[in-house]
Amino acid sequence: MLFTVIYGGKKKLIKVDGADYTSLMTQVRKKFSISDKDLTLQNDTGVEVDEDVFTDLLEERSHDILWRVVDKDSECSVLDSSCSSQTDTLSVSSETDDSAGPSSKRPCFDGVFEAKQFVRDILEEKAGGPAVLSEYKEHGKLTDSTRRHLVNIVVAHITDKEGRVPSKETKTRCALGIVTLFPSMKDPYSRTGYEHFYDPKSNQGYISWRLKTVSRQSKHHGGHHSKKDARSSGTSDSEGSGGPTAHRETCNHLEQQLEGDQCKEAISFMNHCVEKDLIFEKMKATFKHIQLLIHDAAKSNTVLSVFPRFLDTKGLILQDFDIQFGTETASRLLEQWDSLKSKIIAEARTLTSTLHLNSLLSDAQGNRQDEDSDWQVWDSDMSSILLLANLLPPSAGGRNKSTKISIREAMYHIVQFHKACRSLTEHINKTEGFQPHLLAVGSAKNIIHDFYIVLDGKLLPCQAKSSLAAFDELFKAYFVFSVSYPHCLRAMYTFIQTTIYKIDLGTYRETPRVKDLRAKLLN
Repeated sequence: MLFTVIYGGKKKLIKVDGADYTSLMTQVRKKFSISDKDLTLQNDTGVEVDEDVFTDLLEERSHDILWRVVDKDSECSVLDSSCSSQTDTLSVSSETDDSAGPSSKRPCFDGVFEAKQFVRDILEEKAGGPAVLSEYKEHGKLTDSTRRHLVNIVVAHITDKEGRVPSKETKTRCALGIVTLFPSMKDPYSRTGYEHFYDPKSNQGYISWRLKTVSRQSKHHGGHHSKKDARSSGTSDSEGSGGPTAHRETCNHLEQQLEGDQCKEAISFMNHCVEKDLIFEKMKATFKHIQLLIHDAAKSNTVLSVFPRFLDTKGLILQDFDIQFGTETASRLLEQWDSLKSKIIAEARTLTSTLHLNSLLSDAQGNRQDEDSDWQVWDSDMSSILLLANLLPPSAGGRNKSTKISIREAMYHIVQFHKACRSLTEHINKTEGFQPHLLAVGSAKNIIHDFYIVLDGKLLPCQAKSSLAAFDELFKAYFVFSVSYPHCLRAMYTFIQTTIYKIDLGTYRETPRVKDLRAKLLN
């Protein structure tokens, strides 16, 4: 029998022979390498499950429980790792007993239950709330429009009670209550599971966004405006730590790295070498020198001239990425895409229908019937990647809120088609910007002969022959050459980085939409 278990923020699928409490806990200790800790088992609402009720609970709900294992000496569920602060935040004091001291704090799972009931009561009392509950009961999930309506109802209630600036505790309670009442909306990879609704550290999330909108509307109707208020409604430009431009230690130990004259000799040797194995060997031996060059602002634009073998030797990008992160990380997109693709297609069907979106959906499912337009049709994998971009569309950004570009324009930053009979120089001459994109060369979009990565006005040949493998190389090029994501695709690339490759998960800043999509696809 299979159990989905979370421990210490990590989620694993565990196979157990039989369905008894002892066997499950034995396998949990084995899979998570736990030896000397007393553990407790909780269900997906944070309630502790003892051995005597385990079988009964399993009979009632055998397939949809997300089991949580926590250390017995911890006061808090993994819904929040900061136990003491969350206990303070979510414990509900009686209005008639204001003098209750620290000893009156309730366990954290009581706070979880009360947060859930708090949101349920709001929805049952407010107009439109019962429809939200009914939709989730019927489908096990909420559409984006219903999720927005849910947030609007909750925010309207708390602003009625506390004014335009509700307390951090109230916003946290609402966020926790939402993901507890609607478990499919929990983000399985984030620290708390509800940060996409409200993150106390950054004051971001759907609840904060709605509060800012309500505040702006209130000030507008009141005739009051200020530059300071306009600035405060924007999001921070900080990306947090990590990402493609971060300078990081290599994952794989490099036994020999050339320096000084030896490094110069190797670079000179490679420029005239015709044996591919020797080129790979020398590129690996000069990896640290390449990275120093890439991260030197004054010299980074010389990398492709100092190491021109990137321009004619396939596979060098893959080797450098593998050195940085290891083969396990490097293989994740290709290994996981088949299981993710069907979920991306299903989620894309919930978007507002457009001619372009419907075309991509047909292509992703291989349903296109018009033979005359075959040359315009991407294959299933590339179409599903472009659907992911539709699920995380461009937004106006920067401090000046630059003009938002369309999703079709944003897709040109991912891949462009080039007829095989035309000159490649023609495409290079009209390319602007440093950030890379794929150039697919073939007789039709679904009949591609070669893929190139266009970077800084130059063509880097891909080893890949499939569109998915080519996109894998494109993503890796951002890290190998330390290039920031284009703003119009930052959400999409962040999702791929943290959710699929699991690079800088928990440290790189993710928007609420990224976390929300992850919850939808992985729950």
